[in-house]
Amino acid sequence: PEKEGPPDLFYNEKEAKKYANNSRIRLIQAQLSDRAIDLLVLPEGESALLLDIGCGSGLSGECISNRGHHWIGCDISPSMLDIALSNGAEGDIMRHDMGQGLPFRTGIFDGAISISAVQWLCYSNSKGENPVRRLTSFFMSLFNCLRSGARAVIQLYPETPEQMELISKTATKCGFTGGLVVDFPNSAKAKKMYLVLKAGNDPNFVVPKGLTDEFSSETSDVRFTAREKALRRRHRGRDFAPIKSKEWIMKKKEKQQAMGRKTARDSKYTGRRRPTPF
Repeated sequence: PEKEGPPDLFYNEKEAKKYANNSRIRLIQAQLSDRAIDLLVLPEGESALLLDIGCGSGLSGECISNRGHHWIGCDISPSMLDIALSNGAEGDIMRHDMGQGLPFRTGIFDGAISISAVQWLCYSNSKGENPVRRLTSFFMSLFNCLRSGARAVIQLYPETPEQMELISKTATKCGFTGGLVVDFPNSAKAKKMYLVLKAGNDPNFVVPKGLTDEFSSETSDVRFTAREKALRRRHRGRDFAPIKSKEWIMKKKEKQQAMGRKTARDSKYTGRRRPTPF
């Protein structure tokens, strides 16, 4: 879609609804977001404040909330942000073009993720848009709003190797240390790219290894049951409510009520699974 126009026009009300309601996209987005959060390597048992760049309809933000972290999101599409609000996104969201730089205080975030968004900066939709300048503004402001030593994980779909090189070189020039992590490099469908960056010049920083095909049977499953198993392993020894269970829903509603938002009334049907139609 990057070639069809700027993201705020491409993701109009119709396309935004189509994207947010597609079950396959939702599951893949959840898998990508969980992997990006894993690559941040956040301290165990601590709640962090994360930046979600290109947050869209709030799918990646939901994964951040499920991990017990707080988040602030920005996106250029008003239609996507409207869906995030209607879905009760737990993070604070704002409309903003990341190519103009990120308008946040210095050192405010403990980490940042971006899912399927940054490659849009490689395209020029008007005479005034220069990809190099926009990428530089983005990475300079991202570096400034991260605390020293914090990570940013950017999942993206570069069209060409030249685009990937431009993005990674610009990030390095703006002060980041890091490199590219490629999951399932031998698979045409499962292959995913993550640019893992650390704020600051750290010669001892080691880029994480990508997942390989030998683990594909375990990690390529994007169903919620697989995510629940992964969360159980991460939170072993702590109370765990399976995703979409009644307990999980009630805790999420309590959070939203504490934020002053309206929630659906509780009933005996809350969290009940619908029977599978034949």
